[in-house]
Order: sequence, then structure tokens, then C-alpha cells
Amino acid sequence: MSVTGDPGDSGGDLGVGERLATWLEGLGLADVLADAGLPTYQRDLGGVVRWTDTATGKPLTGDQLRQLDRVLHQEGDDPDHAVPVALVQLRRLVRVRAGLLASPVLGYAGLAELRGVSENAARFAAHKESDRHRLLLVPHEGEVLVPGFQLTAEGELREELAPVLAPLLAGGLDPWQVWAWLTQPAGLLGGMVPERAATDPEEAAIVQHAAVRLAERAIASANE
Repeated sequence: MSVTGDPGDSGGDLGVGERLATWLEGLGLADVLADAGLPTYQRDLGGVVRWTDTATGKPLTGDQLRQLDRVLHQEGDDPDHAVPVALVQLRRLVRVRAGLLASPVLGYAGLAELRGVSENAARFAAHKESDRHRLLLVPHEGEVLVPGFQLTAEGELREELAPVLAPLLAGGLDPWQVWAWLTQPAGLLGGMVPERAATDPEEAAIVQHAAVRLAERAIASANE
């Protein structure tokens, strides 16, 4: 989000800035401002809040602070008690991704070691398998991650996950969404974890059906 203001108003509005900071801290949202492309702030040694425009690196002006205040309080019928839903959702996304990254995950080198092949061979095979919708690859900070839950001890795809991954990957879902859905309790499965439930012959067909439904929803949403 771009926040503009009067450059001549260099002093800003410390009252608005402090109130905004305290409010965001109370909601636990201060640490996701940068991820949302919003201005960020720091408290100096005296506890005074200093807001900065992330685009320019310059202190926010009073007009910019007041505009930011309006933007963050615009949702809901009562602006005084509004909650910035987009930031709440982003906070959840950041936490989910942090949890996923803390789980077993490989790069090409790790995959190559498991498979007993060269790194180049592992990279080539991984992308070929991904193109065939048989392997989930997740881009992250300029690298490609291979979530470990989908692999056997030898680094090959768990066969019971093949019919689950296929519709999800073919449906064009965000790789992070696929990773999260497969490894966390899913509402479509009554709280079961899909990648675990898929190992149970009595549940496998249900997991596959849920994956197809999720993919269909994604396709329908993309076509709206």
C-alpha cells in the first residue's frame, strides 16, 4: 500500500503514530507490516514511536500517518473497533509458513543425497516430476524447496500421495497452500491431516475426493 502525504509536514503526528503502534501491538500485528507493504515503525530508547515509509526510507509525515490510520480502521461498522482483517490473515499466513519451513524440507542437494544421484540429476528429475504433477516444489527466497512429508526414505514420492497431489497441482493451487493443506488438519476431512489419512486404505478415497474438491474450488475461483 502506498501512503502519500505532504512532504512539508515533517514532524508527523506523534499522537496518531503512538496510538497506531499501541493498537497494532495489542492485536499482535506489528511484525507483519513490512510483509504487507505497509509503513513500519520502531521505538527509540525512550519508547517514542518512529514511523518509516518502507518505499522511501523516510519518516512518515503527519498526513501519511493519518491516512494510514484511516486505511487500517476502514473495515467494520465501527472504525474505533475495526480490525484490519487483511493483516490478521497475513499474520496467520506468516505463522503457517514459518511452521512449514520448520518441518522436514530438502533442497536439490538433500534430494540428491537421498536418491544417490548428482545434484543436477536430482534437479532435472524433480522438475520433470513436478511438471507431471507428481512432486510438490515450493519456491522460497530464490530457491526451490522439496517438502519432506511427501517422500520416502529413498527420496521418492510416497505412492499413496500421487492421486492426492495430482489434482491439487494440476488445479494450479499455490504451492504453499498445497503444502499447508496436506500437512494440517483439514475441514473437508473432519480434522484429519490429509497426508497421514492417505496412508489408511479406508480413508484414502476420501482424501483423494477432498483434494479434487479443493482443486475444483480453486479453478472456479480463478475463472470468476
